[in-house]
Amino acid sequence: MNTIHVATLAELPQAARQIIAHFLPPVNRQPSLCIALYAPMGAGKTTLVSAIAHELGITDPVTSPTFAIVNEYTFLPSPVGEGAGVRPLYHFDFYRLRNLQEALDIGVEDYFYSGNPCIIEWPELIEPILPADTLRISIRVNPDGSRDIIPVKE
Repeated sequence: MNTIHVATLAELPQAARQIIAHFLPPVNRQPSLCIALYAPMGAGKTTLVSAIAHELGITDPVTSPTFAIVNEYTFLPSPVGEGAGVRPLYHFDFYRLRNLQEALDIGVEDYFYSGNPCIIEWPELIEPILPADTLRISIRVNPDGSRDIIPVKE
């Protein structure tokens, strides 16, 4: 994935489609089922998750799971083929966690290795337990208010 420049909210659906191409690729490539979003408060993490959810066909309102820790949305990734049928998308927000053990206590590894996609806001605390193939993305807010969505290289 290359850096994606988003000048306005109107460009967000195209950015979401580009991320989905890496997040849930065609069957000939192994998906990165976890996306970790690194960005300061107010950078648009939840807005980006909402755009991704909308592009997946999720019609439920997408809200930050700051207090719930995880929200689950359902979508239909493909009408035919392996894995056809309704799937969950798990949306995490670890802003309020104090330590890694709290994440382990809620069973995050079960979600991460469930075979279902996960998007994680504030992943810094749980970095040691993220799957190796996690797609790490940084959101940079530019002085003009635009955003750059940058893949983080390992």
